[in-house]
Amino acid sequence: MVKKANNKKLTKKKKEAKEEKKFHEELIAQLLTLSTAGFGLVAALAWNQAIQAFVTQYITPRIPGSGLVSQLLYALLITIIAVFITYQLSRISSHLEVKKK
Repeated sequence: MVKKANNKKLTKKKKEAKEEKKFHEELIAQLLTLSTAGFGLVAALAWNQAIQAFVTQYITPRIPGSGLVSQLLYALLITIIAVFITYQLSRISSHLEVKKK
């Protein structure tokens, strides 16, 4: 009877240890996701400023009265970059998923 009670306690402790480990793994995964998103935002803002400066310095002077044209060119450039990066990241992700299996 005592052995059975001890086995139940050990089983319960093992289960709690597994749950705690799972919690820590999920916490680390969430922190990684949040920090990656935060650094991604900072990088995006830096690129935003760089591309705006490029359009202002090189496009606007060459096309007089091109306020709207410059903005459209900027939006198009940002869209192309965003689509390209998203596509490449999707390919990498699917490639890693295939390797994982």
